[in-house]
Amino acid sequence: MNWIEWILQAGLVLGLATALPVALKLERALTALRKDRAQLAATVQGFTDATREAEAAIARLRAAAEGAGRQVADQVNAAHSLREDLRYLTDRAEGLADRLDAGVRASRPAEGAPSRAPVSSAAAPSPRPRAEQDLLRALGHSISQGLGRGS
Repeated sequence: MNWIEWILQAGLVLGLATALPVALKLERALTALRKDRAQLAATVQGFTDATREAEAAIARLRAAAEGAGRQVADQVNAAHSLREDLRYLTDRAEGLADRLDAGVRASRPAEGAPSRAPVSSAAAPSPRPRAEQDLLRALGHSISQGLGRGS
């Protein structure tokens, strides 16, 4: 063998000796990367599962909110009709109260005038509706009971 071959072979051995630690280091890095890649894939899978669960929960919440909204709308509609009924009853009650007040004022004797005997509702027929007569009778009864307690 001549000296050029020896120099080439020595250079090759030196290159291999230098490359061996670098190759070992690279192999360790690739192993760690494969391990991290498996962990990354597991993390991505977990994130995907969590995203699906969140989307399902959002769909359930949306359905619940729509159901609650429909329920509230139904209750609001029912409240509006009740409000109208109450408004009608209040108007009628105000009219009856005005008529009752006028009747009470008319039945009171004027100051200085002799008092008249009260007229029995059974003695004289009244054009008032039966409900109004019952209300007047009940008010008269409660007033007389209230006056009896005060004395």
